[in-house]
Amino acid sequence: MKPTAHATSELSCDVCGQLPEPTKARLTLANIAVMLPIELLVHAAVVGTHLPYVAKVLVLTMTATILVIWVAEPSAARVLRSWLHAPALRHRKKLGAAPSLWRARTVLKDRPGALQKVTHALARLDTNILSIHVHPVAGGVLDEFVLSAPGDLREGELLRALRDGGGSEPQVWPTTALAMADGQTGALSLAARIAANPEELPLAVAELLHARIEAAPDAGAGTAVDGTVLRIPTAWHGPITFSRPGEPFTPAESARAHRLAELAEILAYRPAAPAETA
Repeated sequence: MKPTAHATSELSCDVCGQLPEPTKARLTLANIAVMLPIELLVHAAVVGTHLPYVAKVLVLTMTATILVIWVAEPSAARVLRSWLHAPALRHRKKLGAAPSLWRARTVLKDRPGALQKVTHALARLDTNILSIHVHPVAGGVLDEFVLSAPGDLREGELLRALRDGGGSEPQVWPTTALAMADGQTGALSLAARIAANPEELPLAVAELLHARIEAAPDAGAGTAVDGTVLRIPTAWHGPITFSRPGEPFTPAESARAHRLAELAEILAYRPAAPAETA
């Protein structure tokens, strides 16, 4: 019973500490199960006395009411807690077992069989690769995955599997189904946004890269060597700096951001079309 009691305690609200309200049917049955023996005992004890009829009714009513309020209902909530909250426990168990989505990155040697070794290591954890992007980097290739993993799988297990598969510098992040959106399609949508208004460039690039726009750095300030800072030159804004701590920019992301900047510059300096005359 201890694991079940612990499970029900985890259902309590973080703010008020109360458990979720059980269904009315289960609460009614639990109260009947606890109150019926009490009612029978009280009636058996009082009915056998020689008290007047009115006195018996009063004693039965008051005694049963007090016992129900002080004994029956608290006992039902405590003794039958796991049964009362069984639907919520089953729902939580289903949620816990549901697959979760992760984004993962690791650097592999650029040689045959390297990717296969990683996929086998992930398969041992019953993890499915939903998408993969490969970026050439110094010392090999940076493979970027979207993974569907069992709900109880932890970040450390994924990192260990990536290392066991021959990957170096592995990183993983919980993600959502939005990670499955095609990056090229997203870039085209943002390109259309810039075509309508080139001044939207900083915000569009920040949205594309899921990065933060930084204030203009000092002239002598250097760029981060870990790849988490990206600087894009523009003719009218000056250099625009973006940062994404803990998640270095890939060469493909850098190329897309620079192409958006080129598009904005072309549109900004394009002569306005002459107005049509009637």
